[in-house]
Amino acid sequence: MVQRAAFDTIDLHLIRVLHTVITERSVSRAALKLASNQPAVSAQLRRLRELTGDPLLVRAGQQMMPTETALSLVEPAGRVLHEAERLFSPKARERGFETARDIARLNATFRVAASDYLDPLFLPSLVGHMQRVAPQVRLELMPLSREYDYRRHLAVGDVDLVIGNWLEPPEELHLARLLNDEVVCLVSEDHPATRAGRAWTTTRYLECEHVAPMPMHPGALGVIDQHLAAAGAKRNITVRASHFSLIPLMVADTWLVLTTGRLFCSRYVDTLPVRVVRCPLAFPPLSYYQLWHDLTHNAASMRWFRGQVQEVARQLPRRALPGRVAA
Repeated sequence: MVQRAAFDTIDLHLIRVLHTVITERSVSRAALKLASNQPAVSAQLRRLRELTGDPLLVRAGQQMMPTETALSLVEPAGRVLHEAERLFSPKARERGFETARDIARLNATFRVAASDYLDPLFLPSLVGHMQRVAPQVRLELMPLSREYDYRRHLAVGDVDLVIGNWLEPPEELHLARLLNDEVVCLVSEDHPATRAGRAWTTTRYLECEHVAPMPMHPGALGVIDQHLAAAGAKRNITVRASHFSLIPLMVADTWLVLTTGRLFCSRYVDTLPVRVVRCPLAFPPLSYYQLWHDLTHNAASMRWFRGQVQEVARQLPRRALPGRVAA
């Protein structure tokens, strides 16, 4: 436990060093981010180790990794820094960006983890939009894969925003709905489901060979299979793919069935020999969200950026889809 005399010597900069060293996982990178030098940050890290009684960063191969204690300190350290900013500059925190000139001059990096389930044009549209409205902004886009622990990365500040679809988003995170999308099936042009006079029944749908994305973690069910399981049904998944954007190419050359949002499927009907057909089961709409942590909840730049993400999602064009087959 930190003695009172030692506690009284802790200043805000030392807390910033703690947060930066742990999130950057490197003394040299932390020194650059703090506009300091490596010996000074190393000395501050030694002091932090004495105060906490923990090594905080340990070597693992060629990398430095935070200890369990270090990870537990990141969130409270972030809260202290945010509250200090709120305490000493409340107007700056509340006002956001008042003019187009403020936005154009914004120099920040936004880190986003996103799946490609939503729309293959969504991330390119976001990049184009940001280049137009805030050309000084830098974007770092990461895949939302089963290997990516997005809840931990949000909690330690490695990523600012996560975009995807969940039946029940994690309760500890803030969220905003981006859009709802109708669930449909994408099949090849010669798939039996497209043939006139052949009933596309629930039984036939479930017996078809299906292709689905890899689950977010071992044993997990995706949104489609969660709904089927709740209804006491199970489809015949014969292919699982980590690269969702490649699945339409697989569908075009096989009798595989992809079940996902209409917005995603519609992008491929003019470029591949595929058709969109109505699902014989009544699936609820797919809901896509952006999620973020308390660490960035009050930051004016992040509030503005989340608004830009919502604007891009609203502007995604929707067009009438050919080849719909009645259930």
